[in-house]
Amino acid sequence: MADYPRKPRGCPAAVFEAYSWRFSFTCGRCEKRATSASVRFLGRRVYVAVMLMLVSPPQGLTACQLSDQLGVPLRTLLRWRRWWRDDFQCTAFWQAERSQYMPPPERTQLPQSLLERFEADSPTDQLAQALRWLSPLSR
Repeated sequence: MADYPRKPRGCPAAVFEAYSWRFSFTCGRCEKRATSASVRFLGRRVYVAVMLMLVSPPQGLTACQLSDQLGVPLRTLLRWRRWWRDDFQCTAFWQAERSQYMPPPERTQLPQSLLERFEADSPTDQLAQALRWLSPLSR
């Protein structure tokens, strides 16, 4: 094992300690580190992945109100929205997967418009499915 420390932001106190480590493995022969896909973080981001999924505001909630509610700076929230709207659309992952979603999710409403495509009994299960689906982005 070659786990390394993280300083997760946007993480509930109850799981902060568990999220303070990024799981990784080390090859027994060459000592190279391999990091597996994860639903905790998307790549090198410091906020937990679930926070990135909450950037689409519920009806009637402004970006400032959502920023306050999530405890995330407004600049960060707007950066995440820009990532979903622009950068995510250019990833090889989305290019390979987007044909499964017809009609395509509304670009300006990502990730909410994508979350709605996952069928589940509860919003928590829906979110878990979406995070598992996005896990290839965490490598």
